[in-house]
Amino acid sequence: MHIHHKYLIAALMLLSSMGLSAASFTRSGNFVTVEVAHPGPNDPQWVRLQVIGKKIIRVEATREKAFPEKQSLIIVKQPQPAFSYSVSEDSRDVKINTSAVVAKVDKQTGLVRFYDENGKQILAEDTGGKQLFPYTVPEREIGVDSHLTDVQKHGWTWLLRFADNKGEALYGLGQHQANELNMKGLNEELYQYNTKVSVPFVVSNKGYGILWDSYSYCRFGNPGENLPLNRAFRLYDKNGVAGNLTGTYTDRDGKTITRAEDSICYEVSLPALALKRNSDGDVSHLPAGFKLNGAHVTYEGYLEAPVDNNYHFNLYYAGYTKVYIDGKEVVPEHWRQAWNPNACRFNVPMRAGQKVKLLIDWLPDGDVSYCALRVAPPRSEQRQQQLTVWSEMAKDLDYYFIAGNTVDEVIHGYRTLTGKAQVLPKWALGFWQSRERYKTSGDIEQTLAEFRRRHIPVDNIVQDWNYWADDQWGSHQFEASRYPNPQAMLDSVHQMHGRFMISVWPKFYPNTKNYQELDAKGWMYHQSIADSIRDWVGPGYMNSFYDAYAEGARKMFWRQMDENLYTKYHHGIDAWWMDASEPNVRDCTPMWYRKALSGSTALGSTTEYFNAYSLVNADAIYNGQREVNPNQRVFLLTRSGFAGEQRFSTATWSGDIGTRWEDMRAQMTAGLNYNLAGLPFWGMDQGGFSVENRYVKAQQLYDKTGEENADLKEWRELQTRWNEFGCFIPLYRTHGQWPLREVWNIAPESHPAYKAIVWYDRLRYRLMPYIYSLAGAVHFSDYTMMRALVMDFNGDDKVYNVKDQWMFGPSLMACPVAKYQARSREVYLPAQRGWYDLLSGKHYDGGQTITADAPLERIPVFVPEGSLLPLGPEMEWSDEKPAETIDLYVFAGRDGSFTLYEDENTNYNYEKGRYATIPMTWNERQHTLTIGARKGTFNGMLKNRKFNVILVSPTHAQGLDIDHAVKGKLVKYNGSRVVVKL
Repeated sequence: MHIHHKYLIAALMLLSSMGLSAASFTRSGNFVTVEVAHPGPNDPQWVRLQVIGKKIIRVEATREKAFPEKQSLIIVKQPQPAFSYSVSEDSRDVKINTSAVVAKVDKQTGLVRFYDENGKQILAEDTGGKQLFPYTVPEREIGVDSHLTDVQKHGWTWLLRFADNKGEALYGLGQHQANELNMKGLNEELYQYNTKVSVPFVVSNKGYGILWDSYSYCRFGNPGENLPLNRAFRLYDKNGVAGNLTGTYTDRDGKTITRAEDSICYEVSLPALALKRNSDGDVSHLPAGFKLNGAHVTYEGYLEAPVDNNYHFNLYYAGYTKVYIDGKEVVPEHWRQAWNPNACRFNVPMRAGQKVKLLIDWLPDGDVSYCALRVAPPRSEQRQQQLTVWSEMAKDLDYYFIAGNTVDEVIHGYRTLTGKAQVLPKWALGFWQSRERYKTSGDIEQTLAEFRRRHIPVDNIVQDWNYWADDQWGSHQFEASRYPNPQAMLDSVHQMHGRFMISVWPKFYPNTKNYQELDAKGWMYHQSIADSIRDWVGPGYMNSFYDAYAEGARKMFWRQMDENLYTKYHHGIDAWWMDASEPNVRDCTPMWYRKALSGSTALGSTTEYFNAYSLVNADAIYNGQREVNPNQRVFLLTRSGFAGEQRFSTATWSGDIGTRWEDMRAQMTAGLNYNLAGLPFWGMDQGGFSVENRYVKAQQLYDKTGEENADLKEWRELQTRWNEFGCFIPLYRTHGQWPLREVWNIAPESHPAYKAIVWYDRLRYRLMPYIYSLAGAVHFSDYTMMRALVMDFNGDDKVYNVKDQWMFGPSLMACPVAKYQARSREVYLPAQRGWYDLLSGKHYDGGQTITADAPLERIPVFVPEGSLLPLGPEMEWSDEKPAETIDLYVFAGRDGSFTLYEDENTNYNYEKGRYATIPMTWNERQHTLTIGARKGTFNGMLKNRKFNVILVSPTHAQGLDIDHAVKGKLVKYNGSRVVVKL
């Protein structure tokens, strides 16, 4: 018999008041509830553990009289455990034992500790490690949509802190742009923004992960808010006078303004009607009337620290920015476009009472631009090294401990909780051509036709925004003058064996029928309308976003898409590009105003539900399309992401990144940590999105004169290197603003850049049997395709912060080049394996750093011993021909295995068991390859094929060659087991 937990708590309280003895816990189903004997003023009064699996324990804590009744957005329904577990207590602890993990709750404090089956401690909450503080949503965050109940306005801010695990490395948290991988000892703010994706999950190399069920703004690391400089330091101007820094503003005409600056906080911009609320960090505090575009601005002086500390700074920038500390350049030149600034971080050890010289050198390149430098509150190094999470608002403190012997096993636990990823349609793993933007149906068709004419492989072409009439954003309708026959356009794309993706935003103009229909049901946000916010199209139009947290709104949103785009064109649209799904109602606003613009929501305050919009928006499209057309695989590309989004067949791209070498490098760690956060499908705008003026001018000069000047030469190399990088991530897509990104627009056919980009495109398609097998493993085995080295080589401490190498599946270690004019790079070869250079076949011992050749046309790629690498035929689209002959490279040196996965490519029959696998194993001692018996069947399956088996060994240095046939041992295969002696 199941008894609701609130009655159990009430019974415990009654027994206590009567002075009767009782156990220190109650057990109901898979819940164990403990009353904390001696809670501190902010400690929980009740702690509840829920056994989810043998290695998954949920921990909840509250200071209220009962735990809240709530429905999680990220956790899928979990079955009751099908195994037995024990609960016991001693004088100190209540202990839960699942046979795989032990969780102990200290009865006096409520602190929880976790152990493995052998009694070794994995993780422990620190003293005072769970704290809850009452929270009330500020009125200015509620905005004009103030339908919140009194209960919805109140919640808890909580702090969760664990004792330090020495030698630990921490990963995940989503996609961030600070070029950081191992997050141990670092800080990260968790909120959604263009180029920034926050996921409440962190995984350790020490055998566990923590997923917290909170949708609000959070902080990882330092729980304190970043401070303006004047609140953290004593300031001195450039002449040493105490009180302020010195700001010097010189405009493009040489006019100079010098003034005192008590902080450098020019990072947000409020619309005119919202200025009355003002905001810390508003650019309106810059010198009145000063023209930023083309100006040179410096901020200089001295910082005096109050205490010895390693200070963690956060630089927010647009335009060209550099930072110097005591004459040393701590931030080399960074650039970002003014409408989408970026942030980077640096640390400076400082001693109390000693002055440190600061210089910020800033070249704004727009009429509005941004520059801010803040610092985290000082805290001890011991505290900084602890895993600490702060959540602004939730109903209670709620997290899941997931144990695992490997990072993969922890991620398996994460997807057990949040839902399995789908198998992507095969074409989604091929090359995508995109542009900001194709403006007519003719642009779309002619571009795809040019790929086919040049025999350059491509699967997907993308229609970005503004295919509608200028004043009809949200209509989901093609403007007839530019797209006279959308059905004919779609048919043409499909006749050329292409796929078509279209951009749909959750944004609407008030004059559209769709806005009015949603608004009539109360499903539109109104703050931007009330404040007369206008966008950047034409004269500027007022607009707002729909409330995706309302189930009815999600159904209506999909129906509007279906009526105007999907069923209307006979299901000819193959995929959806869900842009601005943070939601990004307006750029460059303070966080409190972003909350006002985005709610309140149907579920509660935006403060509480701040980060989960893209999840519920993805739900709308995924479930909507599956209901309308159940057997066509859904595919969504979204500019944001959240825990659990993988279950909606969703991939994320890294937003409107800049086109700089440092931005390219930042995408490597962004993608790795996104995948380590449990979300398996990620990509980026190859080549970067927003372009510096120097590259634009270089392209214009070339178009007039045919001259490749220094900037154009760099541009072409940057595009080449970025496309080489893109070949080895889950989604292989180019996109950006002008200059155009089709390969023939980057460089002429005879140019090395053109040849290199096309070569990697061809390689991607030759690798399709391998890559599609990885996609199958993502679904069936909770695999991760883009793998930080810690996933496969944990135990080698040299891999824990390798930011620019990763495994792409089990057989390829990609080592891109992200420095201009570099023709070699250092590569670390993890110690657990020997390694082969993919292109030469040369063998190297593991555990060493080598200098690898990296000519412009190629990047280093290495293969670990024991790898099996299947290559299919040359193709121009993903399903052009079956892989009747597979070149199977066997890299000797140790035992290895690989499972080839195949299905029907575009439907959901795999969910019904309609797929096939072929296991392949290499026995090093016997030097035999076993191609196992095929399991399963599906429509169109090849019953007979050939494997051209190519042995690579230290004494037989055979490199991969996609341009010429490589002779191996030809093996006929009919589905039965075959053993090949090599």
